[in-house]
Parts: sequence; C-alpha cells; structure tokens
Amino acid sequence: MAKITLKVNKKEHTIDADPQMPLLWAIRDIVGLKGTKYGCGVAQCGACTVHMEGQPVRSCSIPVIGAANKSITTIEGLSDDNSHPVQAAWIEEQVPQCGYCQSGQIMAAVALLQKKTSPTDADIDAAMQGHICRCGTYPRIREAIKKASKKMTVKG
Repeated sequence: MAKITLKVNKKEHTIDADPQMPLLWAIRDIVGLKGTKYGCGVAQCGACTVHMEGQPVRSCSIPVIGAANKSITTIEGLSDDNSHPVQAAWIEEQVPQCGYCQSGQIMAAVALLQKKTSPTDADIDAAMQGHICRCGTYPRIREAIKKASKKMTVKG
C-alpha cells in the first residue's frame, strides 16, 4: 500500500492503495465516482475511458501509480448537469439503450472534438474504434458527435 495523490475532476484525492491497482478501481471504489464503468478489464471495450492529461485512456489498464499527480477527467467532470455539448447531444439523439458503455463513448467523443472541431465520418470511425456498444447505437453516436460538433463550434 502507498499514499498516492490523484487529481480527479480538478480535486485532489490522497488515497492509500496498492500502486498496481487499476486506476478504474481507484476512481470507482476509493474516490467514489461510479460513472466510469468496468467492461472487459483488458482495455478492449472502452467502457472505462477517462481523460488523463487531456488524452483518452482506458482506466482498467493503467496502474494507479501511473496516474499519480496527473490531471484525470471522468464523465462526472464534464458537467454537473449534463450540459456539456456532447452530453446534451447524446440526450437529444437518444443515443443510449442500456447505457452501460456510454460514459466511455462520450469521453472518446469529447477527446475527438477537442482535436477536430468538424470531424468527418472517417475521423469519427477512427476515434471511436474499439469502443464497443453491445446495443449497436453506432448510427446515433455518429449523429450525436456531429450535433455536438456544431454546438461546440457555435459556443466557441
């Protein structure tokens, strides 16, 4: 066990954890943010995607020590009321069915739109590759990303 400082959603949390514990479990079980989901445990499905230093990462495969003192943003850190343009577009397009994978999908979409304000279908496909939706809501995910892109461009 070690004392590790995590900076999650602009708040510092000093936790006592095994340095090799996956970041996912530190976020969910110690910090108490349940929006980031466990999917496969081997970084293949994308359900556990968070941003670390502004980049999308699979939190199930990163040891918590590797995230120490780095800026981490979870789905809860996007907004308090689902008002982030990507979250709002997800709601407007009624993307989720079961919803399990959606926090990871949203975090990947936000990362894409931070890099490309007007992504093409190919850009969306590349950014969302490896994010599995068992309900098959991919067409709505694409439309929500396009809608969010317009909202973010207008907002500035």
